[in-house]
Amino acid sequence: MGTEHVLAIDLGTGGPKAALVTPEGRITAHEFEPTPLELLADGGVEQDPDAWWAAITTAVRRVMEGGHVSADDVVAVAITSQWSGTVAVDSTGKHIYPAVIWMDSRGAPDVHDLVTGRVNVAGYDPVRLKGWIQKTGGIPSHSGKDPIGHILWMRRERPEIYRNAHMFMEPCDYLNARLTGRLCASFDSIVAHWLTDNRDLNNVKYDPQLLGWAGLKESQFPPLVPSASVVGTVMDSVAEEWGLSPDTKVVTATGDVHSAVVGSGALGDYEGHLYMGTSSWLSCHVPDKKTDLLNNQAALPSAVPGRYFLANEHEVGGGALLWLRDQAQMVSDLDEANELAASSPIGSNKVIFTPWLNGERTPVDDHTIRGGWNNVSLSTNRSDLVRSVFEGVAFNSRWLLDTVEKFIKRPLDGLNFIGGGARSDLWCQMHADICDRTIRRVGEPQHANTRGAAFVAWLALGRQNLEELNRSITIDAQFHPDPKAKAIYAPLYSEFTKLYKAHKKIHARLNSH
Repeated sequence: MGTEHVLAIDLGTGGPKAALVTPEGRITAHEFEPTPLELLADGGVEQDPDAWWAAITTAVRRVMEGGHVSADDVVAVAITSQWSGTVAVDSTGKHIYPAVIWMDSRGAPDVHDLVTGRVNVAGYDPVRLKGWIQKTGGIPSHSGKDPIGHILWMRRERPEIYRNAHMFMEPCDYLNARLTGRLCASFDSIVAHWLTDNRDLNNVKYDPQLLGWAGLKESQFPPLVPSASVVGTVMDSVAEEWGLSPDTKVVTATGDVHSAVVGSGALGDYEGHLYMGTSSWLSCHVPDKKTDLLNNQAALPSAVPGRYFLANEHEVGGGALLWLRDQAQMVSDLDEANELAASSPIGSNKVIFTPWLNGERTPVDDHTIRGGWNNVSLSTNRSDLVRSVFEGVAFNSRWLLDTVEKFIKRPLDGLNFIGGGARSDLWCQMHADICDRTIRRVGEPQHANTRGAAFVAWLALGRQNLEELNRSITIDAQFHPDPKAKAIYAPLYSEFTKLYKAHKKIHARLNSH
């Protein structure tokens, strides 16, 4: 007899991974297929959902045709994807407009009109602020990058699309609809719309007052189902195209933040993990619902039923290295970036890079701030510039760590490091030195999201429990702070945090449009 597997699909901004995952979290086989990204001059960022589906199909067929498992051994499909995006669909679940993704800020003016009043607290009308925080745990971001901002922008600038849309869906739930024919969202996937009452984790529901404030209707959004539950089986056409059994179950889809929390091996309360993909975050499960408005982070429903996790985000993490390769064209690939960075001294000869290339969300909600190199001189060389990008992202992680530890009122005793960026020993050590915390690299860190999605499936199927899943995660290396490096980085980090304050007003004037 073969071993049961979950087919886990992780749709990142750069494309999908498809992986076959055992109940113990072992990745038996995996494939990746890239997808294009359209950056628009007006702050729009879109992708083609058909390109998503084609890339997923290609990756899935390769992994299934590899002969690693039989179709009957794949018992479930679990989707995780980039979170906080919007797909407008018709009544069959077919998209009628490109996906507006998490990087898109065109809804900022609409959110401003929605949340502000004559007298404001941190830019929010006090009555609406209280209502949103009490019910959802968060509030629409001034950046306009939440789904509610996307939808209000469509209503203003794409009225025909808005009128013809049967529903607005998160990317992960849109993919589940294409898999099963069922349009639904889970208690955790819907959270970033800021339209649900999350105070009872067993009964999350759309809130009439929040919908009314936005001028929206519950019928414009998918029905809600509990997290980590079975939503259906794959449609016959998909089963045939992907090489699966038509009896294969499909479980609730998750955002990438949620699946990473589950796949990080840090499932207990206050067990921290750091994720480094295109974006970045630093999170943990927490026992209570709580919001930090000033730093734009909050405890939100987890993909694990009945639990809250701390949600925050850096707009650019590993994406800074992709920018270094693709736009700045300073390196040909990421291996060369690592080699060049290693050849520059600790501290990059005091060159400081700020990685706010697409604005920032946490610890500041600022869609106009931008990044760049600081303290560059005629003696600065390419290695210094490249290393400073690695260090700048790590300084940003430290900035977030300080904010998280203040929120949870305790230090995080080490961090499980996941995401593609964790594969770099150099970056792991930088984070240990700059954050002054032990960095524990999770085995196969680039597969934390697919592993987490699979774990959600095993929970939904009743085949595993949280304790068993947490024990199955392996740590393949630990990186401890180096006192000499810490001493070099400490004054540079101090200046890094001052650069935001120094540049904030300048960048607001340059980028307010």
